[in-house]
Amino acid sequence: MKVFTHFLLWNLGLASAETQTTEAERESLARHASGKKHLAEIGVWHGVTTCRLRSAMSPDGTLVAIDPYPTGRLHFSAQRVIARREVSKIPSGSVRWVRKTGAEAANHLVCAGSEQFDFVFIDGDHSYEGLKGDWLGWSGLVAACGVVGLHDSRPTATRRIENAGSVRFTRDVILQDPRFEVVDEVDSLTMLRRK
Repeated sequence: MKVFTHFLLWNLGLASAETQTTEAERESLARHASGKKHLAEIGVWHGVTTCRLRSAMSPDGTLVAIDPYPTGRLHFSAQRVIARREVSKIPSGSVRWVRKTGAEAANHLVCAGSEQFDFVFIDGDHSYEGLKGDWLGWSGLVAACGVVGLHDSRPTATRRIENAGSVRFTRDVILQDPRFEVVDEVDSLTMLRRK
């Protein structure tokens, strides 16, 4: 469905916010985000996973929602409008919106002396170079025992994505990183914990 058509239908209550995550992936994310206080999501889209994370996190937690949200032909981002409205329906904790790429946001947070995160979900640019930039920026911002979720990091029986850049970078680099250990694998999602 075209973006503007979907936006109109969503405004009329005839379409839902969209996500590429499965229900099982969202359940895993919520389980690992439960009670966390300092969270980040790279790649928000319509905010479906953002809502799940906000519902699961500590009531006094902060979720940093990161997405560049490029403007469309009508000079606004329909996805951004949808995400902000959907996420505003969840009362738990607070959300800080950052309109940057994951790598840009990580660089900004490092320069600002940000505290470390106890939960990070990376679901932004799924190219090899895109995930590389996100991983190099964010892996050092994860606290000891903090959790990182990687979407589209492994193929499934229904999603044959073996050659996707995100799958190759996860296999060749992230799974070899001695700072992290795999704690869960659900569909195309890999969850790691920092040792």
